[in-house]
Amino acid sequence: MADAPDLGSGAERRAGSSPSVRTIFEKEKNMKITEEKSKGLTRKFTAVIAAADFEKEVQERIAHLAKTTKLPGFRPGKAPIAMLNQKYRGAVLGEALDHLVQHAVNDIIKEKDLRVAMEPEIKLGKFEDGKDIEFTMEVETLPEIKLGDFSKIKLEKLMAEVPAEEIEKSLQYVADSRRETEPVKEDRNCKKGDVVVIDFTGSIDGVEFKGGKGTDYPLELGSNSFIEGFEDQLIGHKKGDKVDVKVKFPQDYHAKDLAGKDAVFAVEIKELKVLKKTEINDEFAVSLGEKDLASLKEKVAARIKEDYENASKMKLKRTLLDALDKEYKIEVPEKLVNAEYDSIVKQYEHAKEHNELDEYEKSKSEKDLLKEYKEIANRRVKLGLLLSEVGVQEKIQIAPDDINKAIMAEARKYPGQEKAVFDFYLKNKNAVEALKAPVFEEKIVDHILSKVQLSEKTVSVKELYNFDEK
Repeated sequence: MADAPDLGSGAERRAGSSPSVRTIFEKEKNMKITEEKSKGLTRKFTAVIAAADFEKEVQERIAHLAKTTKLPGFRPGKAPIAMLNQKYRGAVLGEALDHLVQHAVNDIIKEKDLRVAMEPEIKLGKFEDGKDIEFTMEVETLPEIKLGDFSKIKLEKLMAEVPAEEIEKSLQYVADSRRETEPVKEDRNCKKGDVVVIDFTGSIDGVEFKGGKGTDYPLELGSNSFIEGFEDQLIGHKKGDKVDVKVKFPQDYHAKDLAGKDAVFAVEIKELKVLKKTEINDEFAVSLGEKDLASLKEKVAARIKEDYENASKMKLKRTLLDALDKEYKIEVPEKLVNAEYDSIVKQYEHAKEHNELDEYEKSKSEKDLLKEYKEIANRRVKLGLLLSEVGVQEKIQIAPDDINKAIMAEARKYPGQEKAVFDFYLKNKNAVEALKAPVFEEKIVDHILSKVQLSEKTVSVKELYNFDEK
């Protein structure tokens, strides 16, 4: 959370420095500020800027125009001020007003030492040329947070050993993904496990739909990679057969215009192939760049262990945040909560529109879900403020090495495409900036975890990955 923004700097750069503004805000002789009684984190002020100071600002702007403005019959800079006032006063009134009010707001924030949560709400009173300017400023401030002793928090970190069967399963998955096919020489029907090369065209009520066409598509029968029932209808046919496959799109299908509809796919079986078995041995390990099978198993075990550690850290972080949420009672700015809530609801509405709600969301009424989302928004803002305060008080900062590690972690998610990921971040400064907030949060969380009383508990892999959907 940032401290008070410099609300007037943009206007100041556009209009140039103004002595009259400095007089008002440094000496505070001509601007009167009164504060109403505070309501929670909301502060409300009324400010009055003297008409004389406003007039001085207007005249300075007109004098600035006079240096370059050319009027008929006068050389540049020689036109009478009275004539310039008549011609340009109406044009500069708005600029002068905006300039003074913005600087006044900024000065109030600095003078009252306000830590604002969001942009202040400004309401201008009746504005009449030649009279004092009155406006009100309402702003929500950040709460004062007193950090407690983190060493009193007791947490348990769940750990899991890598079972031998998990290593074998991973090796088999890699082997299956690299399996090659060979044509079936005999004239026989397709069966489960075969690979058929097909052309297909999908239609609904006789009209082809977008994305329903494919050519020379290799499909393993029994892989369940197509709509339910599609692959089963090809079993028992032969190379060269043309089959009308009739299916029904699921109600929750991601393409809303297809969800729940009956479709027909005109399919031609062009080739029939079988998958060749890949032996998991030293030769297989060498093909993957390892010395031998033992070395490959060590590498796979290390990768699985890393996945377990990430899951463990995720659960530990959630446990920590739960503990902090319970420990700290913090009044949160309502507007920040509303902004977070609106963001969550927007994501929910998008997921609902595209049939992407998870099972938990489907099981709840919208009224109950929205109530939960409000609670989640409140929790997020509360914990965000708390973690931010820890970062400030403990002087935690992000180093370039932290960002580099984050980019490397992202790259590891895309095996074989690491260079493309690095190039993406190298060329996109905004993407690098987007990494800073989560990296900063992780550093703060790690700092707190270094203070708590932490014990470890070995559990099963199933328990480690048992994440409560809510």
